[in-house]
Amino acid sequence: MTDAYDPATEGAQMSFAREMSYGDYLALEGLLEGQKPLSNAHDEMLFIIQHQTSELWMRLAIHELTAARSGLMGGEVRPVFKMLTRVARIFEQLNGAWDVLRTMTPSEYTAFRDDLGKSSGFQSHQYRRIEFMLGNRNPAMLKVHEHRPALHGALTAELSHKSLYHVALDRLGAQTGQDFSATYKMDAPHAAQDAIRDAWATVYQSPQAHWELYELAEKLVDLEDYFRRWRFNHVTTVERIIGFKRGTGGTSGVQYLRRMLEVELFPELWQVRGQL
Repeated sequence: MTDAYDPATEGAQMSFAREMSYGDYLALEGLLEGQKPLSNAHDEMLFIIQHQTSELWMRLAIHELTAARSGLMGGEVRPVFKMLTRVARIFEQLNGAWDVLRTMTPSEYTAFRDDLGKSSGFQSHQYRRIEFMLGNRNPAMLKVHEHRPALHGALTAELSHKSLYHVALDRLGAQTGQDFSATYKMDAPHAAQDAIRDAWATVYQSPQAHWELYELAEKLVDLEDYFRRWRFNHVTTVERIIGFKRGTGGTSGVQYLRRMLEVELFPELWQVRGQL
């Protein structure tokens, strides 16, 4: 029988009375005390943790999208590719979260649904900011955040900045000798334009001559692909658990979420495929 392993014999730090520990660095004490179920239902803990971890991933997505937008504006394009790939994989992680939540049955959710009151994922300010940053901008959605002036202000300010796609179009125009700024709508979703689709077609028809734009386009498509999958899995998860009931926040639930599936963030990049 072998002796019990003692990490101290290999030089591992064992005392943290005066040193920063793993838990200290990650502020785990506060993080792990943030799960406060309001009912005695076993599955409420799953519901809370699924949504809290999703918000953490969205926090990282915002961090990466902010840097990606700045990088494009400053001409540092290649590092942006890595950031956009990371955001796509973040949404892959968020997709996996729905798989865990779907282990909860309608009966199990009903046991604590009333305790949620009017709270709803529809009210996530981080998700709203991601939408605004990617270009799906609807000022009417700001009203739900009016009770938090700082958050409302930050989201309102986001509408004064170009979206990630606007900045990509600036780069497309600069390299194809065009100006697409007149097509920007800062407070509305981007509407597809034939001239933009034709410019992307030029890139796709000669990728070797426009490799940087070609790769940027594909990174954007990849990001939206994963984003769409996340939305689709959201719809199917909600329908599986509550059917066609209204959402806790007052939306039409599945019907509202299905409407969101029709939103295209970068429409010309999808339309150009039929033109080639």
